[in-house]
Amino acid sequence: MNRDQILVLGVGNILLSDEGFGVHVVNRLKALYGFPENVCIMDGGVLGLNLLGPISEAAHLIVIDAIRNRHPAGTLYRIESRDIPARIRSKNSLHQIDLLEALTLCEALGNVPETIILGVEPRDIETMDIHLTPEIAAKVDPIVDCVLKELSRLNVSWQEKSGTYSEDGPSRSGCRDGFP
Repeated sequence: MNRDQILVLGVGNILLSDEGFGVHVVNRLKALYGFPENVCIMDGGVLGLNLLGPISEAAHLIVIDAIRNRHPAGTLYRIESRDIPARIRSKNSLHQIDLLEALTLCEALGNVPETIILGVEPRDIETMDIHLTPEIAAKVDPIVDCVLKELSRLNVSWQEKSGTYSEDGPSRSGCRDGFP
């Protein structure tokens, strides 16, 4: 485990509308921002257990995903390591089961990164469509801001590709602590 390594991991199936939310978020992060070498922004797709290597090498893991948790579509989530087993019991896709198994294997190896899951309650994860539903697409920038807030908490700076990050922090969404 590299004590400085931070992995921002977007997971999901981009072929199933809102199921691909995490991948859309990391693609937006890559398009808008530059990060230091110790920050890896990764499209994890539906790789599940194949992500064990990158996850076990990170000291900090920020996962972005669509999360079905019986709240209204568009509800934003921030789930910390200690709450992951309790909050995400009914999985809606194989990649989520494999991701939890990968985290469990990291624990067995003694290399568990501090983990935060940021997500959104999806509207549609069954329709074959590479586009997010409009309601969920509107949540991409707020979650991008939440990722930047998490990186700030870890003392990471970044640069906007069109300029420099402001010390005032992200401003598009008013990301806050205490999501449902």
